[in-house]
Amino acid sequence: MNGYNIMRLDVLTLFPEIFTGYLSQSLLKLAIGRSLVEVPLHNIRDWAIGKHRTVDDRPFGGGPGMVLKPEPVVEAVEAVQQMATSPGHLVMLTPQGRRLDQTVVEQLASHKRLLLLCGRYEGFDQRISDLLEPDEISIGDYILNGGEVAAMAIIDAVIRLVPGVLGDQESNQQDSFSPNLFAHQQRVLEHAQYTRPREYRGQAVPEVLLNGDHGQVARWREQNSLERTRDRRADLLNRKKQ
Repeated sequence: MNGYNIMRLDVLTLFPEIFTGYLSQSLLKLAIGRSLVEVPLHNIRDWAIGKHRTVDDRPFGGGPGMVLKPEPVVEAVEAVQQMATSPGHLVMLTPQGRRLDQTVVEQLASHKRLLLLCGRYEGFDQRISDLLEPDEISIGDYILNGGEVAAMAIIDAVIRLVPGVLGDQESNQQDSFSPNLFAHQQRVLEHAQYTRPREYRGQAVPEVLLNGDHGQVARWREQNSLERTRDRRADLLNRKKQ
């Protein structure tokens, strides 16, 4: 036992093989190996019926492309929900969803189990959303070929908040958008980071980071963080605290 509660992230997709390499690399691989996180993959096509296991069809009313049929998707979600002792929080990856940001990531990380439903083609039959009432989430105002990359983004962001996953438990509190970055509790961009060598191609590390005065370092980092946020993402400073 690792002393932590395992977080389960079920992925429902038509292309589970996309995740094979992703799950076997870096921090996520270590988290899975230490039984902090598990990421079961489920092929939606397994719940399709008929000889050809059809999961999509032409849209009523005409139009380009194909739409994911309600039967295999709804039945896949219902079956996967039964695969653990408690149901998970269902997330549908869709451009129509609320925008993913660190606040949403923190909300998702508060659940012990997530189901990530990946779309394809022209999207989901509306009845899927009406029946399952998922938390619809978009990772940005652009269109991907499917929800798999979006699901990976959510997994990457969420596991950083799972206790025990990061080697340094304070690491996620020092990231951009963390409300714990500085005492004022604003979500700001992280300060500039430097490492060896002290000078490279005429660019030197700020002297304040080299003098060993932790108080001065902390003040410089906070000021640098605020300046970078004003220059790059001033909208963050205008938001109400969440």
